[in-house]
Amino acid sequence: MAHRWNNDLSRADITPEATFLNRRHVLAGLAASGLSAVAGRARAETLEPNSWEEITGYNNFYEFGTGKGDPAEYAHLLTTKPWSVKIDGMVDRPGDYDFQDIMSEMTVEERIYRFRCVEAWSMVIPWNGFELADLLAMAGVQEGAKYVAFETLYRPEEMPGTRYPVLDWPYREGLRLDEAMHPLTLMATGIYGKPLPNQNGAPLRLVVPWKYGFKSIKSIVRITLTDKEPPTSWNMAIPSEYGFYSNVNPEVSHPRWSQASERKIGGGFFVKRVPTLMFNGYEKEVAGLYEGMDLAKYF
Repeated sequence: MAHRWNNDLSRADITPEATFLNRRHVLAGLAASGLSAVAGRARAETLEPNSWEEITGYNNFYEFGTGKGDPAEYAHLLTTKPWSVKIDGMVDRPGDYDFQDIMSEMTVEERIYRFRCVEAWSMVIPWNGFELADLLAMAGVQEGAKYVAFETLYRPEEMPGTRYPVLDWPYREGLRLDEAMHPLTLMATGIYGKPLPNQNGAPLRLVVPWKYGFKSIKSIVRITLTDKEPPTSWNMAIPSEYGFYSNVNPEVSHPRWSQASERKIGGGFFVKRVPTLMFNGYEKEVAGLYEGMDLAKYF
């Protein structure tokens, strides 16, 4: 299937893999703002690259626990083979799509995206995957569909975090159909040229680079086309903090912190903060999706 997006990032822009591996140390150092400059510089200069096993030692995947290290500790329990994705709702060809069959139909490419989370740090990450639009075309989107809903696997015997009512399980996310069909919207199957580890959402996760990280739902087992805005987990849990759209917008502050500036991972502890770019730097590509909308209201 044709590649429909011209990437303006190169491999020179990529956050080094060792830095990505080390990001829990980097963030810990940034949080320790009371340290002296000398102590902070010494910490930065003595960082050692982590192993691949530690790549997701600092991340969120609440199905395995709320601690940053829980996904790395418990995700090995997850069975990812066989894997299928149910595609239903307003589609011509509903059914359970085997992951291997999906992969045989798709052209998997490397996409280099800016990727940003709400902690005001950013990276440039090479994902491997295919456009969500191609998968939706396989199922056949019906006229009248306006939204795409996603669900993460819910398997308490393998995902210990789901045994607690932290969220209303299963984890749910959603996009407007035009967002889902945009060529930037990726179904990721790998990272840094390697298959996705369980901790990162194996075997199939969403990547929407102009939105905050929690929109990129992991370990997807269901995709539903609908004409109604679907419920999303964090919006259901804390609607005052997490809206349906969750676009990177420096003009709209999170209730507990500013989103106006960020620090790029890999530049050291004392790198100058820079203004956060609207839509995470993809304004030219995606601003047209929201023409005429009040982005402070629809946050």
